[in-house]
Amino acid sequence: MSLLWGVLSPVLSWTGLCWVLFVLGTGLGAVVAAWTVRLLVRHAWYTHRLSCFSKPHANSWLLGHLGQMQSTEEGLLQVDDLVQTYKHSCSWFLGPFYHLVRLFHPDYVKPLLMAPASVTMKDELIYGHLRPWLGQSLLLSNGKEWSRKRRLLTPAFHFDILKNYVAKFNTSTNTMHDKWRHLAAKGPTTVEMFDHVTLMTLDSLLKCAFSYNSNCQRSTSEYVSAIVELSDLIIDRRQKILHHWDWFYWKTEQGKRFRKALGIVHRFTRDVVQKRRGLISQQTKTDTDFTTAPQRKKDFVDIILLSKDEYGRGLTDEEIQAEANTFMFAGHDTTASAICWTLYNLARHDHDQEKCRQEVMDLMQDRDRHEIEWEDLSNLPFTTMCIRESLRLHAPVQAVTRKYTQDMALPGHRTVPKGAICLVSIYGTHHNPAVWTNPHEFNPLRFGPAYTAERASHAFIPFSSGPRNCIGQKFALAELRVVVALTLLRFRLTPGVNPELGTRSGGVRRLPQLVLRAEGGLWLQLEPLIPHNTEELQDE
Repeated sequence: MSLLWGVLSPVLSWTGLCWVLFVLGTGLGAVVAAWTVRLLVRHAWYTHRLSCFSKPHANSWLLGHLGQMQSTEEGLLQVDDLVQTYKHSCSWFLGPFYHLVRLFHPDYVKPLLMAPASVTMKDELIYGHLRPWLGQSLLLSNGKEWSRKRRLLTPAFHFDILKNYVAKFNTSTNTMHDKWRHLAAKGPTTVEMFDHVTLMTLDSLLKCAFSYNSNCQRSTSEYVSAIVELSDLIIDRRQKILHHWDWFYWKTEQGKRFRKALGIVHRFTRDVVQKRRGLISQQTKTDTDFTTAPQRKKDFVDIILLSKDEYGRGLTDEEIQAEANTFMFAGHDTTASAICWTLYNLARHDHDQEKCRQEVMDLMQDRDRHEIEWEDLSNLPFTTMCIRESLRLHAPVQAVTRKYTQDMALPGHRTVPKGAICLVSIYGTHHNPAVWTNPHEFNPLRFGPAYTAERASHAFIPFSSGPRNCIGQKFALAELRVVVALTLLRFRLTPGVNPELGTRSGGVRRLPQLVLRAEGGLWLQLEPLIPHNTEELQDE
């Protein structure tokens, strides 16, 4: 008891003591009292263990920084202040419930992201709300289960497979551009980028994942609408602390809407997987070699259905559905955000936009069709530099979180205790003035060969890093280059005006949600540059 009090006494405030006495003395029940005492003792223990990290001003010992994190422009400016003040890391407490270390310097980020997958876990604070949708997928699983799934899924993102997707990227981009040409038929037009680009990436992913032509860019799709609603509801749930508990959330109106949309998405994925497995089984019985059958190119579901581990076991239908749902969830919003912000940054920097456009025009010279091919992707060096700089300045995902099954040593004799949540701030690392010169300026030359060689390995982490990095990053970068290159070839971009607010995009307010968006939308003015070519708009 004296040892326990030795830990409690330096940190246990009158607020905490009064709460304990209140609970113990008002007959709320032994179970509630015991739970409260355990919660407070755990809070005191983590407060003590994390005292090696600087702690920003908190509301109180008990409430900590609850309510101080904001998913707004001001929230990002707050991160800038933390980086300026604490340089590399600080502790952060969300009441007595969640105990975090926030990290925003490569030297502190690296040991955590590079830790073996066997000691790394995804925490429930950020990822738990995704579990009803994504199940025990690669994104949410841990330990040996994660390792097995990573091995089984890796072939789906091999270069030979990605080559087949480039034609689909072209087709979906052509559809979006055809819509833009019609909007700009009478002159330059202003477009909200996220509305158009998100539908385009969903259209593209459905082709790549399921060989399914949804036509969602031109007409309403129940499945696509359900995915958009699920994403919105998850954002809403994160911002309401009571909704973090399932027993409460499923009784709310939002919980009921979530279940309804979830049913639509799961039913669609289940039907696709079952039909495809039946097709493979039928071809096996008729001695058809599905792996070489010429009828069509393999998609994501085909590959993971055929993938086997070292014991000859594949993924179950339930596991395949979870991975397909994760591919759709993780792939559409993040890539759409990256595309939108890249086009936004180029719209604000005419010289860089023209340089990229000339690079693409040189590539297309003497071609009958304006289509980006797999081999072209490595021949767009400056465009790729602009994309990477945009990913630094406006990373789609602002932070990733991890928990560890053991204490983790960091520089400066600091230790993250087992079970604490490590919030790796991608935004903070990418905007740290100790790492990047003039970090808030758009400068693609940062990613030229000379600068890249001098940069710390974990200064640029838009796809995270280490064993649990984003498995789909090559897919995303390929689609980014195709969409950006074709857009610059066909349209001149300038900052646009939000018709409702009447303000220019130069004053855009960032909105960090599941991915980085913009308050009131991201509006750009489009001016067509080349004549409409109907041949490009035909599906493959």
